Amino acid sequence: MGYSDTAISFIERVNRLPTPKFAVKADEVFETGGTFVELYRRIKNTALLEGFEEFADCEAKCRKLRSFETGVIPGLFQTPEYAAALAAAAVRRGSITQDQADERVAFLAARQQRVLERRKPPLIYTVMDETCITRVVGGPEVMGPQLDHLVELSARPNITMRVAPLSLGELNPFVFPVFLLYLPDRSLVGYTETHARGYLERAPATCAGWERDYDQLPVESLSTVASLRVIRTVRRGYE
Repeated sequence: MGYSDTAISFIERVNRLPTPKFAVKADEVFETGGTFVELYRRIKNTALLEGFEEFADCEAKCRKLRSFETGVIPGLFQTPEYAAALAAAAVRRGSITQDQADERVAFLAARQQRVLERRKPPLIYTVMDETCITRVVGGPEVMGPQLDHLVELSARPNITMRVAPLSLGELNPFVFPVFLLYLPDRSLVGYTETHARGYLERAPATCAGWERDYDQLPVESLSTVASLRVIRTVRRGYE
């Protein structure tokens, strides 16, 4: 790892806190896919919504993920620049500190590593509200590469993307983001959030209701081919 025995001993005995660089190097050496970075983040003051950590743990081990996102590109699909632009805006509003903004971006990178790059990644079905594509975040220099990244991810065999057009109107069953996680033990958990906090839902009846509503989204949304056409059309506007 490039650290002395003494430095390692200090951290093992909790006489010294690890640094972000230490956590990253530990993940490289032990091939743990962001686990040490995640543990490091948890011993620091977190900038994440209450309830989000438990969701992220479920997400990291789920076999299938179905999600609906509104307003912004789903976190798993965000480029570092897009995520940084969102975090920087929160700093300017005074909602979080710069350290917390850096923590958010680092956590997202570790989360993407744990879910997208694991040996057997989950099947991911995502429906994005049209505003996710058309809302400009970070200016053209950020949005162009971000939309290119969506197109690249859509080519992966485990990822399916659809766009829910604004014309869907009242037929869209969800107002807030919704996630449905299918876990290895065959259980189903749901997650949604407001500006105040996140909510992990385990009640079978509630999750079944969300699942039933979600089933209508792919039917009412654009096809995968038409969705990619929309993304590419918006992308050309930044050239």
